Amino acid sequence: MDLLSGAPWWPIKNGLLATYPPLEESLACDVAIIGGGITGACIAHELALAGSTVVVLDRRDIGTGSTAGSTSLLQYEIDVSLTELTQKLGAEPAVRAYRLCEETIGRIGDLAQASPWDCGFRARESVYGASRLADVPALRAEYELRRRHGFQVRFWDRARVQRESSLPFHAAIVSRPSAQIDAHCFAHGLLRRAVQQGARVFDRTTVTRWAPRGRGVLLQTDRGATVRARRVVIASGYEADALLQEPATKLHTTFAVISEPVAALPGWPGRRLLWETARPYFYARTTADGRVLFGGEDEPFVNPRRRAHALPGKARSLLRRFRRYFPEIDVEPAYAWAGTFAETEDGLPFIGPHPKFPRAYFALGYGGNGITFSFVAAGIIRDLCLGRKNADARLFRFGRA
Repeated sequence: MDLLSGAPWWPIKNGLLATYPPLEESLACDVAIIGGGITGACIAHELALAGSTVVVLDRRDIGTGSTAGSTSLLQYEIDVSLTELTQKLGAEPAVRAYRLCEETIGRIGDLAQASPWDCGFRARESVYGASRLADVPALRAEYELRRRHGFQVRFWDRARVQRESSLPFHAAIVSRPSAQIDAHCFAHGLLRRAVQQGARVFDRTTVTRWAPRGRGVLLQTDRGATVRARRVVIASGYEADALLQEPATKLHTTFAVISEPVAALPGWPGRRLLWETARPYFYARTTADGRVLFGGEDEPFVNPRRRAHALPGKARSLLRRFRRYFPEIDVEPAYAWAGTFAETEDGLPFIGPHPKFPRAYFALGYGGNGITFSFVAAGIIRDLCLGRKNADARLFRFGRA
């Protein structure tokens, strides 16, 4: 699947951080990971640190699929509110899902500090705004629920929003922890550390077939080489859904614009991450080099040609919206892109085994929380591969509905 259109910013900014060879010889390992984006990098990192022998395979250059197009907002909130998730799952699992994402942000920050490159990790608060007056009661109920469960939140009424910003929100939840990062750079940093622990990474190598063989799995590639592994992990992002006879996710396209560096940010409340109650929602963040990045205008995915055709108009629409929200910020667009992503009905990913694929684990369907859920997946899959119990695996299992 062609996942991106336009000019994603991160590979342009970062250039060629690392090179990896294609697989030319047959290998054996404990775990083979299909996918070298942020999810595969997280899983490889965790398994390599735990002492497993790991092979990572990607049909593209490393980190140039969905990871290259990520807008990389790190939030514990998912696209389904805690209120709605509680109604779907019950209070305990819903709060646990939110708490896992919250805990993950600190770990990402620690690992970003250890990266050989500046991955642009910056701690930020998050502003979740009521787009319409009618959204305020539900927003306040969401605030009360989160506060009751110990999340760090504050409620801004319309007067406070007006004092703090130029945003047109009727109210807002201000929350922490949250952060921003460069996922493309971060994935390369994780893989470098995994390689230092013995992992082997190969790109431009397509896995054409994999199947159980003896006590493990045999992967065949387009280059004739094979990989024998005890387990295989499918971390190929939104493309993995094509393996399932009954797809577990729905594909959508989101659009994003990044500016030239801006001199000042009048009306932007403390460089916080921004998003809203409208669906599809507008979102915005800053970058470490003084740019602004904003996106939204999501629509159901149809095909790459239509996505590319829609990009210029969507970019203009996003720019108009940004200027309505921040009329005093002098912003000049630099690059625009569109990317395909997947959503699940309850907003949670599918992580773990699938009954039709023995000796395989999936990491699938991340919605707007790809990076935080990638780390959640890494911990769960590490434990499953090592034969450990993981209390959170049940929350993300296939067939949970």
